[in-house]
Amino acid sequence: MTDTKKTNRRDFLFTATYTLGAIGVGATIWPFIDQMNPDKSVQALATTEVDITNIEPGKSITVLWRGKPVFLKRRTPEEIAEARSVSLNELKDPEKDEDRVKKGNDEWLVMLGVCTHLGCVPLADKGDYNGWFCPCHGSHYDVSGRIRKGPAPINMEIPKYEFVDNNTIKIG
Repeated sequence: MTDTKKTNRRDFLFTATYTLGAIGVGATIWPFIDQMNPDKSVQALATTEVDITNIEPGKSITVLWRGKPVFLKRRTPEEIAEARSVSLNELKDPEKDEDRVKKGNDEWLVMLGVCTHLGCVPLADKGDYNGWFCPCHGSHYDVSGRIRKGPAPINMEIPKYEFVDNNTIKIG
């Protein structure tokens, strides 16, 4: 009977020791795991709403979302026609203009304002195609944000966005 008692007590001590050790290891490594989460200021910008009532046709604005610039351009009918007249064979990264905008809101182009070459911020209404031009390395984008000339490999990225109403765009 004493052997059974000793075995049960020994098993309990081993189990208790392993449990406390596991809790100690977890408490020690948790701060290292937690520090890999995004900063609270970035999490707060998971979505942003932009008032677009004062943007005239042909003009664009830049807003900040998740620490990155986002270009919002209200395109004129001429700019839309120019973007849609481009043959996909001429494009380095073929993508239709219609696929880069929301159906029914073709005049609004929303895209990350980051050059896809090395992450610079291109200048609006510049370059050989009257879209965006990255002066750092010479990438030229058209009025649809598609790469036309230069070292950038792909078109500027279109973030997830939606129209809340006729005057507000929600990005993210």
